[in-house]
Amino acid sequence: MGLPDIDFAPSRLLASLIEQSTALGVCQALRASLKCERPLAPDPDHTGVGKRLPQRYYFTSRRPQFMRPFSLNGKNVIRILLNETNIEVSNGTSLYQLREQQDAKADLLIVNGFPAATDCLLADGDQVVMIRRGVVPSAEQLETLMMARHTPGVHARIAQSRVGIAGAGGLGSNIAIALARVGVGQLVVADFDVVEPSNLNRQQYFIDQIGLPKVVALKENLQRINPYVRVETSNCRIDEQNLRTVFAGVDVMVEAFDAPDQKAMITAAHLQQAPGCPLVAASGMAGYETSNSIRTQKVRNNFYLIGDQKTAARPGCGLMAPRVGIAANHQANAVLRLLLGEEPE
Repeated sequence: MGLPDIDFAPSRLLASLIEQSTALGVCQALRASLKCERPLAPDPDHTGVGKRLPQRYYFTSRRPQFMRPFSLNGKNVIRILLNETNIEVSNGTSLYQLREQQDAKADLLIVNGFPAATDCLLADGDQVVMIRRGVVPSAEQLETLMMARHTPGVHARIAQSRVGIAGAGGLGSNIAIALARVGVGQLVVADFDVVEPSNLNRQQYFIDQIGLPKVVALKENLQRINPYVRVETSNCRIDEQNLRTVFAGVDVMVEAFDAPDQKAMITAAHLQQAPGCPLVAASGMAGYETSNSIRTQKVRNNFYLIGDQKTAARPGCGLMAPRVGIAANHQANAVLRLLLGEEPE
């Protein structure tokens, strides 16, 4: 059974897909086009596994082009990517057969970025993810997944880094979560405060954490996101005397305080005590002014300042989640670029 010609004109593409539906079914027709997979023929024997249409044509919607033939080229094995690891399987292996071979308890199967509701034959180059709902992947599995997202060289440098964050409020909690998600190896967080109801409008805490020390609550949240990031916490007030002790050995230092006098103190102390360690600070992110006014600027060697440098918190212009989050993620991205040897500007 052959496929009809496909008209790539946008106005006629849907009609072409619908025209295929008699032979393949609308779902399979869409799957054949949008997922760049060879369509399956109907399953008259009710075996549960359709058969690849032999020596016909398929197309991809990612880049409209002439229809092209596919062939298995007589291979006995095909190469696929399973949970971001290259493996070889026998030609003709189906998705469900692969599950039985690799992880029979996996209850969520994703093929080429889409959840798979039915069985299908695997093709050379397919990307498959198998997940057990509610099961935390091992450190090795998570490392493999993160490495695939960042590329091995980038991830290795991030995973070996150590970042200090002074303050665990609106800036610090958002920065810590962003860096934990990208896989920074070690985070050192210091703050003396506790979670209050007024913090919940912009800080990364939950209502049942009210009353907990911020560093305790934040470490708990970070470990839920990435249990393999090492988090060191200090429930103390940072000053000129303990700054170097608390944040010893960090590759990049982040200022994330609220009060202007604390910001000035840590900036002056750090630049004097550790001039070779970059400092990423923030000033000016209150209210709901335009997002693009928050900028990253290099003030001097190893000192970077994020914000609009003018909108301080005051009556009628409080600290709110959107702009605080923008500034925090500017800081997190500046840290990431510094760890990778790039200028944050």
